[in-house]
Amino acid sequence: MIIDSHCHLDFPDLHNNLDSVIKRAEYNKIKYMLSICTTIESFERIKLIIKKYKNIFGTFGIHPHETEKNQHVDTNYIIKQKNNNSKVIGIGESGLDFYYNHSDKNIQKKSFLNHIYAASELNIPIIIHSRNAESETFDILKSESKNLNLKMLVHCFTGSKDFAKKLININCFISLSGIITFKNSLDLVEAASIIPLDYLLVETDSPYLAPIPYRGKTNEPSYIIHTIKKLAVIKKTSEEEVIKSTTENFNKLFNIL
Repeated sequence: MIIDSHCHLDFPDLHNNLDSVIKRAEYNKIKYMLSICTTIESFERIKLIIKKYKNIFGTFGIHPHETEKNQHVDTNYIIKQKNNNSKVIGIGESGLDFYYNHSDKNIQKKSFLNHIYAASELNIPIIIHSRNAESETFDILKSESKNLNLKMLVHCFTGSKDFAKKLININCFISLSGIITFKNSLDLVEAASIIPLDYLLVETDSPYLAPIPYRGKTNEPSYIIHTIKKLAVIKKTSEEEVIKSTTENFNKLFNIL
């Protein structure tokens, strides 16, 4: 049994053919999928998806790019959205993205903290986006995790080996995507090699980041098997062991099995 811990099934490239996408995923033994929220509009579509499909769960969160337009989304607002739907099992994606800076950095940080406080109060994981913001992301997580009961997952990890070590030290889980299959991802492969299997999850981040041999095409949950194959090579273990460990780790965080 395989779990895609991070996909965007509400995005048009997948949503327009969702029945077929789900069937292909199930054919490749992807049992569960977590469809990740990025905007309020995204959440409205996700609510319909998780109502229709028993094996799909959702999250609520505002992506860092969208925070400037959604400053009214505070801790109480987030908690209310979760409490209205039992199949919402995580908060996010939230975090910091200083690569594009589509939203002011301070507004991103304030939103990130609101998501963290909501996740802590609800006792469910926060799904973290971090790009060009390693030190700022870590400082916030380290500081807040000292005083809060936090379940943390950094998704689509592309950071340094040092960043990975620091995240593990604060008991933060790490999810890897199809990027590890790219030929130029040598630094990421090296970082992945030192992350214990006990802390790893796998994801597609579909419709983005299709792994080799589908790079450049629309990604979908069924393609996660190629990430698993590559991770087994990196960790010098079997595909079965990668599947077992990543599934167990997902359940440690989200407790759906």
